[in-house]
Amino acid sequence: MTGPSSPSVLFDVRNKGAVVTGAASGLGFAIARVLARNGARVLLVDAVAETLDDATAELAGEGLAVRSRLADVRDRAVITQVMTEAAEWDGGLDILFANAGISSGLGRRFGNLVEDVDDQRWRDVLEVNLTGTLTTVRAGAARMNDGGRIIVTSSVAGLAPDPLVGYAYSSSKAAVTLFAQNVAAELAPRGINVNVLAPGSFLTPIGARNPDNGAMLAALTAATASGRMADPAEIEGTALLLASPAASHITGAVFVVDGGVLVARHAPAPAAPAAAQPEATPTAIT
Repeated sequence: MTGPSSPSVLFDVRNKGAVVTGAASGLGFAIARVLARNGARVLLVDAVAETLDDATAELAGEGLAVRSRLADVRDRAVITQVMTEAAEWDGGLDILFANAGISSGLGRRFGNLVEDVDDQRWRDVLEVNLTGTLTTVRAGAARMNDGGRIIVTSSVAGLAPDPLVGYAYSSSKAAVTLFAQNVAAELAPRGINVNVLAPGSFLTPIGARNPDNGAMLAALTAATASGRMADPAEIEGTALLLASPAASHITGAVFVVDGGVLVARHAPAPAAPAAAQPEATPTAIT
């Protein structure tokens, strides 16, 4: 049945123009894929040429409306041109996922204390994760159709202290969250909704070059209430919701997709197994 409350209407992104940064792999690719499979025109943006070409070819092979653009989100001139191209593609720019980001490695639980923070790594992470988000949203919002959707990828590491991830990453994601909420207030009169995706532990390439990746994965899994890392495809439903008409009255919100990372932090530690006791003698109760 088709009607105003049917899924085909509520989650309809057909013929919408979308841009996804960090789209060549991980969460960005999953987001680009779900939008394209549901009828959106998707421009995949990434700084890694080979991976971007492979991702775009995979989606194009399904007959989907996709294009790609090699770009670094730190380059304001290039990102401005990317958004201009997106706005000129058929019906214009309606959906923007500012998703590009990089890791800063392991956190204090692994011995990386505040005194160990590397200045250059700090600058690099904030430049990509925070300034890159500013660059993307600023250029996109100026060229977006009224009534559009902007979704910024933050992290549960930016919502509460997290001993597992590096200082630069968690700090950048905390800043990204508040940045997006401020932009939401500014753009609301244009009907543009701005929301935040805060993923927890997903199996993505963001930390793949870390030599301590195995220890990190084990710690992240243990810290998740579900007891497992998520597949990137598990972000697709929330991403589609936030890009769709179903999110018409949602703005400035933070959508946590973490398998229970945040609630696990506040849960009591499991009790230690009780020592074996000899069988009690039955007692008559009168």
